[in-house]
Amino acid sequence: MNYRPVGKSGLSVSETGFGCMSLAKAPDAEATAIVHTAVDAGINYFDTADLYDKGANEELIGKLLKPVRSKIVLATKVGNRWKDDGSGWDWNPTKDYILKAVDESLRRLQTDYIDLYQLHGGTMDDPIDETIEAFEQLVQQGKIRHYGISSIRPNVIRAYTEESNIISVMLQYSLLDRRPEETVLDLLKTNGMGVMVRGALAQGLLAGKAPKEYLGHPVSTVQSAAGQVKKQATASGTTPSAWATQYVLNNPAVSSVVTGISTMEQLLEAIAPRPQPDAAWFDELERSVPASQYREHR
Repeated sequence: MNYRPVGKSGLSVSETGFGCMSLAKAPDAEATAIVHTAVDAGINYFDTADLYDKGANEELIGKLLKPVRSKIVLATKVGNRWKDDGSGWDWNPTKDYILKAVDESLRRLQTDYIDLYQLHGGTMDDPIDETIEAFEQLVQQGKIRHYGISSIRPNVIRAYTEESNIISVMLQYSLLDRRPEETVLDLLKTNGMGVMVRGALAQGLLAGKAPKEYLGHPVSTVQSAAGQVKKQATASGTTPSAWATQYVLNNPAVSSVVTGISTMEQLLEAIAPRPQPDAAWFDELERSVPASQYREHR
């Protein structure tokens, strides 16, 4: 397993991150085996959220990771609060809520500290200064080591880059979603912040799922991109997901690609050796998919 720094934070994380959201789908014994195998394979970055399964996901991850807590970088998220009747959730980035929510996450995760506490969204209408105050207070109290945000909105990312001490941004990025390449990736790299990528397989479209329109790309473009990835995978004896992931990892701003894992098969594919293509291959891929830009939240 290869490891990368998270910006200038001092944290080092596995290139393959473990996205925990769907792990509850696995039976208990299988979930235990999956997590232990992941740790043995060198995965040290595990990402969950208090929103997932109404907190039960944090409880599961906390139980499974407790024996190896000192070996891993544990990340969770805050900002979405379930309604009392369980019918949905509201957005709450206030200081009071964050300071209360962290204690519940710590309890569920069975830990004294969270390595990376992330705001689970964010808009320019939020009380951003207040939100930052909450995270800074938690750092001072030792309840969290670092904080970041999970957002695709350039204006929100820019605001936190300028006003806070975030160490990372989780965002969607893939060959079929090259919007972060316009300004966001360079902005974060320049400011010493890491990128945690989600959606590197574009809902599975780059890993064998039937093509469909995606983020404004017509079916023909999706087919072309998936075809390029599959061609290289077939020639090298690897998998399309490995090549799609390698495209994302080629950007120096990226710290980890967080892959949703709920089966042993998915884990083994995620930790399989990845190809090391030359620059010409990346150029060829980029010609197959036009670069796009964020149209909103600029």
